[in-house]
This record gives sequence, C-alpha cells and structure tokens, in this order.
Amino acid sequence: MNIDHIPKIKHTTSNNFFLLAGPCAIEGEEMALQIAEKIVAITNKLEIPYVFKGSFKKANRSRIDSFTGIGDEKALKILQKVSNEFDVPTVTDIHEVSDAEMAAAYVDVLQIPAFLVRQTDLVVAAAETGKVVNLKKGQFMSPESMKHAVTKVTDCNNQQVMITDRGTMFGYQDMIVDFRGIPTMKAYAPVVLDVTHSLQQPNQSVGVTGGRPEMISTIARAGIATGVDGLFIETHFDPANAKSDGANMLDLDKLEKLLTDLVAIRKTINHL
Repeated sequence: MNIDHIPKIKHTTSNNFFLLAGPCAIEGEEMALQIAEKIVAITNKLEIPYVFKGSFKKANRSRIDSFTGIGDEKALKILQKVSNEFDVPTVTDIHEVSDAEMAAAYVDVLQIPAFLVRQTDLVVAAAETGKVVNLKKGQFMSPESMKHAVTKVTDCNNQQVMITDRGTMFGYQDMIVDFRGIPTMKAYAPVVLDVTHSLQQPNQSVGVTGGRPEMISTIARAGIATGVDGLFIETHFDPANAKSDGANMLDLDKLEKLLTDLVAIRKTINHL
C-alpha cells in the first residue's frame, strides 16, 4: 500500500511524510471542525498529505467513569462532515466486529487499537470492508510479530494496510520507542509513528493515563530521521481540558512549528 489508496488524500510532489492528526476523541461538532480547519490550513501550506483522526468512541478506558463518547452515530456523522467540508480522508478506531461495517460507512481508514491487534475476527472484519486498515502495534508485541497481523489483512484480498508504532511497554508505567523496529516493519507495510501515544505513562494509580508532551518534538524528529512513512499526532486546542488523553496531546498552537521543522528534516534526509 501507499497513500494513493487513501481516498481524498492530497497528492504532492514534495515526497513528504503523511500525517494522521486530530483529537483523541470526537467531543462535539464544533471542536472537530475547529481542529480540522487549522490542521488542513497547516498541511496544505507545508504540502503534507493529511488524514483527520478522531475516535468515535473510546472503549479502552482505565476507569468506568471515564469519557467514552457522545454517541456512536453522532460522532461518526461528525467525522463524515469533516471529510466532506474539508475534502480530507478520515480515520477512526474500532473495537468490536460490529463496529467495522458501521464505521466503514462514514470513514476512509479503520484503525485497530494496539490492545486489540491480535484479535483475528476484528482485524478480518476491518479488512473485509475494503477500507484501508491501520494496525497499531501492540505495546507487548515485537516489530517482527506485526508481519502476522498484516498477513491477516492481505489474506482477505485487501492490500491496503499500514502499521503504526505507538511505543513498547517499559516497566509498568512508561513507554519507549524502539526505532530499530521502523525498518523491520517497513518490510511488511508502510509504517507510521504515533508520536503522542508513545509518550503515555499508563497504569497510574489514579486511573488516568499520564504523559510527557514536552518530548513530542524529540520523538517526532527521531521518527523522521529513521524513515517513517507517516506520523500520528493527537492534538487539541485545550489539552488540559480534553476529555481523553489530554496529558500526552500536543497543543494545537504548537503544531505548525513542529511540522515545519519535520518537513525540513525530511528534505535533508531525502537528499542524502
């Protein structure tokens, strides 16, 4: 697969990385449109192919009282509106087999969460929709083991698959990115680096995941230098009050500077 298979993706001659970015969860229509408008303006300016990201529901929460969504169909219709209004593709995660067909009616890319990437029925259901499938590498999995997850998709006659690395567990409450895995997984499919989730600090005693957003630039720069095909960044105009994963999200006001720096690094890499 290459990004040509993603509907509505903007093609450029810049040989840039592509970007999956947006809020962790769809909290409402106004916030989704506000975030999308700003990112579209930045990515158009920098010639970065862009996919809007937003979860229509959050099923893997630490606590039962954590925010899970505004309603499945309501959130999916907002994703569809973002796609139509800004002419960009969209990606959302699915958690159950029944989610695949439902979400596929509204979005362009179906994402398998890292905790669920070994769930064969879920991966197959996503693949059988014919949509692009984004497989997030399990925090507990080796890069080499992702070959089998990719094969589950391609064996369904769907070659539209990519892998997203979102870090590996380092002890109980930290994540680490093993950049050796990037070239390994690129042998199986295009590889995306999930910059923000790689900086999570999970399993906190309060039941809310922490994070280290001050390291976003460091991880993103290393990913570009290592040759990732794309980046995944969760961003919000008010991370402190985001309803999900605010502790590791990038403030939207900092996105343009970060992407400008990364484009410059990519150009340098391309000329080596």
